[in-house]
Amino acid sequence: MTTTRSSASLLARQWQHGGWLSGLLLPLSALTAWAVARKRRQYLDGSRPAYRAPVPVVVVGNIYVGGTGKTPMVIATVQGLRARGYTPGVVSRGYGVKIGPDARVGTGALEAARYGDEPALIARATGAPVSVHPKRARAAQALLQAHPEVDVIVSDDGLQHLALARDIEIVVQDERGVGNGRLLPAGPLREPASRLQDVDVVVTNIGTADGRPATTGNARPRQVRMWLEPGETRQIEGGSRRPLSAYAGQPRIAAAAGIGNPERFFTTLRAAGIVLDATLPLPDHHDYAESPFQAITAETILVTSKDAIKCAALHDARLWEVPVQADFSDPQLFDWLAQALRQPAPARA
Repeated sequence: MTTTRSSASLLARQWQHGGWLSGLLLPLSALTAWAVARKRRQYLDGSRPAYRAPVPVVVVGNIYVGGTGKTPMVIATVQGLRARGYTPGVVSRGYGVKIGPDARVGTGALEAARYGDEPALIARATGAPVSVHPKRARAAQALLQAHPEVDVIVSDDGLQHLALARDIEIVVQDERGVGNGRLLPAGPLREPASRLQDVDVVVTNIGTADGRPATTGNARPRQVRMWLEPGETRQIEGGSRRPLSAYAGQPRIAAAAGIGNPERFFTTLRAAGIVLDATLPLPDHHDYAESPFQAITAETILVTSKDAIKCAALHDARLWEVPVQADFSDPQLFDWLAQALRQPAPARA
């Protein structure tokens, strides 16, 4: 475990700042660049057809591999569009779940083991119908067949899934930006950094509010800052609720996170005045088939909503969910989005 973490830490440093390992991997990144460019050309010239849904499609994705804050952005987008008269539905890959040939569609309290942790969280947080399949076009078709009332589709991830045509592209990044600017595996990027100039909105997840003035305007891409405000905590086993401020200055509190950037969660808790006796960073999409908390002696363990969706079966009364809500520097973001969806879709590839 220590060796694995050390290797991951080395790679993370190389991806952010460059170095000898990144340099050695550059020839493989050249192959990635060739494959990415070839794929885009094929969709642009029509040699590989994309499915055009009968309703507008908003893709929320990233070019930096791993977690940057897409799920809170998807939830906020669904809620923002619903508040402006739309009936959104969501499509997602269903990471880590064996789906089979047919897409899986559901609403409400979905099982993470059947739909994936992020789709289950999105369904619970928004009440919107969710359809999961590795092929987003198939997921979109199943969603519209099961829920013909849906008049806009929000794609959770899928920026690189060009088989599903889209009307709006939103990229979410964090403080790491584009790292060392190189493509996988020499760097952290799925696509060249220049791709950011082609999208409609670039949302930068800054973690906590920084007090700087809002970023607005009609420039493309629209630049927006996002931060995550923690809400009232919920005991996973018993359902009790407690304000986050109740933990400030209290002893024997730990935190765990199986998300793309666990340290961001721990930083949010510390910013709220919580002293953490222990932190447990877990791999993204950790399945919690067995409890990882047995060695933790804390009386309270705070976890993310993405983890909480899978932790009920552990029956550990120490576990408390800390939900977050996305806030934005641009108060007109979703007004703009709702209006943009009424315009003809641009050609994309």
